[in-house]
Amino acid sequence: MAMEITVPDEVLGDVIGDLNSRRGKVTGVTPMAGSQTIIADAPMAELLEYGNILNALTAGRGLYTMSVSTFQKVPNHISRKVMEEYSK
Repeated sequence: MAMEITVPDEVLGDVIGDLNSRRGKVTGVTPMAGSQTIIADAPMAELLEYGNILNALTAGRGLYTMSVSTFQKVPNHISRKVMEEYSK
């Protein structure tokens, strides 16, 4: 998913760290008055609860949009996990 996330200056590092932990790739950061807009790509599977996470990280002051960007191969360790769950 292509994402655009606007957050207050003081939580920028926390939000970028969270995106990295979700296999996200930050492609740019645009400064604005008192906030920053993060441009990133991340797998949809990692973003299912992202609204709740962003609210917690920003005390409800963060906004985001996302749209389908590209399709990529699922990493082997994740596809194995999915197949194991499916076979149960």
